[in-house]
Amino acid sequence: MTTAVGHVPSVVLGVCSFTHDSAAALLIDGELVGFVEEERLSQQKHTREYPRQAIGWLLEEAGITPGDVDAVAYNFQPVRYLAETPAALRMALSGTTRSRAVQRAAGFAKVAVRTRRRLRRLAQDFPHARVTPVLHHRAHQLAAFTASGWEEAAVLVVDSLGERQTTTIAHAHHSARPRLSMLEALTDPASLGYVYGAVTEHLGWRRGDEEGTVMALAALGDPARFRHVFTRAVRTTATGFAVDSAYFPPRVLTSGYPRTSPRFVVGTCPARHPDEPVQEVHQDLAAALQERTEQIMIHLARRARLVSGSRRLCVGGGVATNCVSIGRIIDAGIFDEVFVPPAPGDAGTAIGAAVAVHTDSGSQRPLSGIARTCYLGPSFPEPELDLTPWPGLKQKPLGADAAEFLADQLAHGMIVGLFQGRVEAGPRALGNRSILASPLEAGVVERLNATVKFREPFRPFAPMVTAVRAREFFTLGQDAPYMSMASQVTDAARERIPAIVHANGTARLQTVTAPQNPFMHQVLGAFARLTGVPVLINTSLNVKGKPICGTPEMALDCLANSGLDALLLEGRWITK
Repeated sequence: MTTAVGHVPSVVLGVCSFTHDSAAALLIDGELVGFVEEERLSQQKHTREYPRQAIGWLLEEAGITPGDVDAVAYNFQPVRYLAETPAALRMALSGTTRSRAVQRAAGFAKVAVRTRRRLRRLAQDFPHARVTPVLHHRAHQLAAFTASGWEEAAVLVVDSLGERQTTTIAHAHHSARPRLSMLEALTDPASLGYVYGAVTEHLGWRRGDEEGTVMALAALGDPARFRHVFTRAVRTTATGFAVDSAYFPPRVLTSGYPRTSPRFVVGTCPARHPDEPVQEVHQDLAAALQERTEQIMIHLARRARLVSGSRRLCVGGGVATNCVSIGRIIDAGIFDEVFVPPAPGDAGTAIGAAVAVHTDSGSQRPLSGIARTCYLGPSFPEPELDLTPWPGLKQKPLGADAAEFLADQLAHGMIVGLFQGRVEAGPRALGNRSILASPLEAGVVERLNATVKFREPFRPFAPMVTAVRAREFFTLGQDAPYMSMASQVTDAARERIPAIVHANGTARLQTVTAPQNPFMHQVLGAFARLTGVPVLINTSLNVKGKPICGTPEMALDCLANSGLDALLLEGRWITK
């Protein structure tokens, strides 16, 4: 676990593993070789397993072996968990938290020990590397800021838990040689991610996976019904917010402890079983949760503006995937521009942790390959396609006019999977692993949900649009390259493409430029010439419960086992 004195590590492997969303990133002399989430290769969504395939691909891509790795950066610091023990025991002094005080203290101590064990495991796999644990929120901060490419910005990170921290505000400078100043921090149990996950579970969906479903459901409900509950349960303070343990009992890092209290249930509704139908009360509960989340996020953004003095904001952490909240921050005009990286959740901390070690090493090499990039994973430019395992599929090669051909098929109502180039970073489909459809087709949303994605009928679908024509249909007023911001829509959008407008009058758009994704820009241009509309529906190439397809085999399975009409896989048109 040590390197020679004075040695500056040039090969740094960043790892997110053993919790959820395992991923790996590799920096060589400050240049990002690549980044990929293990689920895109293993087919296990949100996997916590050691990212063996991701690391294997990175080493192969760089032409190196485990023995060539100088430093391994891990995205948690074990010692930080131990600081919670005395704080947890103090909870025994309160009647509302007494029953969990000892278990909470024991749970945090156990995770500290477990994290140390994980560091030793990494040291065994990389015998010549120094293994460095990185503060979780610092990894989030660096991942968000370096991806922005900005020279200066406030950085707001909001998640469920990183060691003890749940919300941090920092001021950052020089994204190629990042320097961070931590300004403020909130610790658990003041956790917005914890509250959102608790209510997601209460409503019958998987915590840590289906919060987006609850965000979509919120658009159908009336927040007034349970507004008073969340106003009391999540109170704003001068420097952030506090969570009332009478509604959301303190977290215990072992299973079997409910995250909502009897008081919460009495004030709202009984827990919904996943097989039960969604009722009006569930819609209203989701709406109240979402409303309070947006209010807290705007409050935190104002605080970040005040304490940093910056006119730009980077947002990271799991709550940054709540695109409606990000849109509300933009609409509030607090900052001139807001940025969310393509992988704002824990997977992206693999990049941030590697950046931290590179920066702390004293290396004079500036960072490269991180700013404004999202296509960072494996590619399969000329796959050998043996369709024998999928006897119903047939293929034909397309020529140079593939973009025109695809646009024409979409204009005629086909729903098509697209597999091209490198795998995207993060949870959104950004045009390389996408399902595309025309927003002009009648019933397209219902068909996508029912026969292609196999998910709830109220789930909306995101539009992608050429950046130069985005203002004709969307009011956001800034680029949204990573589909991380919900925008209000114009009258033209309501009239011409209502399929992309959600019940709350917003759409989670992606703006596309030619340098960003040349092929998708061509497709959008061709579709616009055919239909007059430079907008397509874009959703991820997967079905519910499965990760985005990272390999050709996964994409072919998706075509064969869903209502997709066709798949364009690296220039080959594959149909059933």
